[in-house]
Amino acid sequence: MDVSLIKSLKEVEELKVSTENRLFSANNDEIMRGLTTDIYFIKTREILKELNLLQTSVTAEVFAGRAGGMLAGVAEVKNLLKDKNIEVWSLPEGEFFKEKEVVMRIQGKYDDFGIYETAFLGMLASSSGWATASHYIKSLAGNKPVICFGARHVHPAVAPVMEKAAVTGGADGASCILGAKLAGVEPSGTVPHAVFLIVGDTVKVAQAYKTVMPSGSPVIVLVDTFKDEAEEALRVAEALGKDLNSVRLDTPSERGGVTPGLVREIRARLDQAGYPQVKILVSGGVNPERLPGLVEAGADAFGVGSYISNALPIDMTMDIKEINGIPIAKRGRIPGQTQAPRLKRIL
Repeated sequence: MDVSLIKSLKEVEELKVSTENRLFSANNDEIMRGLTTDIYFIKTREILKELNLLQTSVTAEVFAGRAGGMLAGVAEVKNLLKDKNIEVWSLPEGEFFKEKEVVMRIQGKYDDFGIYETAFLGMLASSSGWATASHYIKSLAGNKPVICFGARHVHPAVAPVMEKAAVTGGADGASCILGAKLAGVEPSGTVPHAVFLIVGDTVKVAQAYKTVMPSGSPVIVLVDTFKDEAEEALRVAEALGKDLNSVRLDTPSERGGVTPGLVREIRARLDQAGYPQVKILVSGGVNPERLPGLVEAGADAFGVGSYISNALPIDMTMDIKEINGIPIAKRGRIPGQTQAPRLKRIL
């Protein structure tokens, strides 16, 4: 694909996009070309070109809206802007920021980066929202592992972005293959109810799991498909013995979900039967309201999906604060560079 930057309304008009044989998400080249920008940035360029102001030097600042959080998406923004003739300063990936705090500063000719404002604000806003939610839920779990299971709740185009941001926020792993790899970890997860329903017996699946999984891979078995969870946990523990690492509880909401009482019962029954080493992994609707009670009841690890994936973006705004070195700002904002000593040069 031609990766030349789209620069005019004529090019926009002539752009033909087929809805056949493609996913509707923007691919890498389309984002780099500027095809995900708001049209008003193309109109801006047409006006600046007409007035011979395309090469105007500016200083622009990106700041958080009405909420603080953890910054994520910096690496992606850096990749988007790295071949431009500009200088960029930013808070580091994973750093906390306050409401209205400047998180990034860009200096250079406006025409070299202005078209990407839509894209990089979206990158920072979404990733920071996901990372912040991940950090919060992990802080409640303490030293108990939290794995992001949120890929199924978002469009597949952004699932890897979300799960990478979750790991930035503190999640110990991610189930999405690409998301985990981008975050520098191996994907984590067990197997779904589908395999149990197809096979017809939890113990048979557990035995096959032990046989076919790579050596050293923890054996974690879902125990809520057919029978009472405590009964099924004991059946699997008796069949696998010391080879069983964990049982996973994902009881559906139709049966009340996974409750602290259920976790407490299974922990007691496993201990009484001589399987204190078998851990309990809880998934399905885990959120900040439910997690502390599950921790207290004896849960050892958590799969967290929609709480992270449904996190609202943290709004980001970009303002021009200098033109050709002269302080300026729109009404309501203070002209000139904001004091932001925590910013570090990244480009």
